[in-house]
Amino acid sequence: MKHDDIVLLSTADWENPFWTNKQHVAVELARRGHRVLYVDSPGLRRPSLSASDASRIWRRLLSGMKPPRKVRENIWVWSPLLLPFHGISLVRVLNRFIISASLKLWMSMLRMRKAILWTYSPLTVELLNLARWPCVVYHCVDEIKAMPGMPAATLASAETVLVERSDIVFVTSITLEESRRKLNPRTYYFPNVADFDHFSSALDESTVVPDDLAGIAHPRIGFIGAISGYKVNFSLLKAVAQAHPEWSIVLIGQVGEGDPWTDSSALTDLQNVHLIGPRPYAQLPAYLKGFDVALLPNQLNDYTAAMFPMKFFEYMAAGRPVVSVDLPSLESYADTVRLAKTTPEFIEGIEDALAGRGEPQQHRVDLARQHTYTARTDSMLALVANEES
Repeated sequence: MKHDDIVLLSTADWENPFWTNKQHVAVELARRGHRVLYVDSPGLRRPSLSASDASRIWRRLLSGMKPPRKVRENIWVWSPLLLPFHGISLVRVLNRFIISASLKLWMSMLRMRKAILWTYSPLTVELLNLARWPCVVYHCVDEIKAMPGMPAATLASAETVLVERSDIVFVTSITLEESRRKLNPRTYYFPNVADFDHFSSALDESTVVPDDLAGIAHPRIGFIGAISGYKVNFSLLKAVAQAHPEWSIVLIGQVGEGDPWTDSSALTDLQNVHLIGPRPYAQLPAYLKGFDVALLPNQLNDYTAAMFPMKFFEYMAAGRPVVSVDLPSLESYADTVRLAKTTPEFIEGIEDALAGRGEPQQHRVDLARQHTYTARTDSMLALVANEES
């Protein structure tokens, strides 16, 4: 693919410490010589009265009037100052004017005259005129309308149009592929992947388990990610903790990330459950090194049915044995991950992992090595180049 400029319309802020597909893809595109204008999330979810939402609104007010800032070689980040409550038609009209006019200004300033639109937002057709872009890539990584607080009807309608009109659609799960391909035959499945070099450093002898984790007794059963009510099954974790009080259940992440209505009180009174808060991305391999077993204790709902957990290959790259609920996206990896349909099966899976019953560590590492951002981005760009030609 030519070194086209790319405007990446994200659903995650660049500065969010929990990096997602969006930041990683931007980095990979920039590394290949593409100039990337990364547009922070337009804020699809309705704001709550939580301190975290108030803090985010304040930060956006401070940054929203500033021009794009260069954060890395070939990457500029812009935080649009848009109105919340996208379910209201007048709000969408105003936001369309704001983001369209601002993008035109900033692209002119950066001399981006012919840019590809690479979008993650199902609301894109309400914000931008797709006909003005020479190529539109829709990277669908989640069933966003199934998340709490979303204007579901508005997103569903807008996303249908976006999928139909996009030049190419990438999806991260089989479930997403099945539904989006009905609308656009140029839909391609690429599962979530991992920064293998980063997470495999958990296997290095020089990597030291952080003191706050080292002070917690073995066996350590761990989870890293957003500790949100629509994602994490707190009842399942409570059952695990009560069945084996000698196990230490360690949860690393922000409680209520993406779901400020989360109630984690079912866990806070359990002495062997440790919610230690979020940790920087750079330190995550060291924490994974201290886990005896890594968990994917997800809820089973419309959102997770269409989700491929990013943590899967990150856990694998770190060599950790993984026990997961029965997520549809992981069925093809059932020889490597222990999938559990019931709570007793989930507990039994952890018991077996602690006893060393399962695939050897090298098998997990070799699997993760095949699923990297570098390889996936190369494949995606080849398909985009084919559409451009």
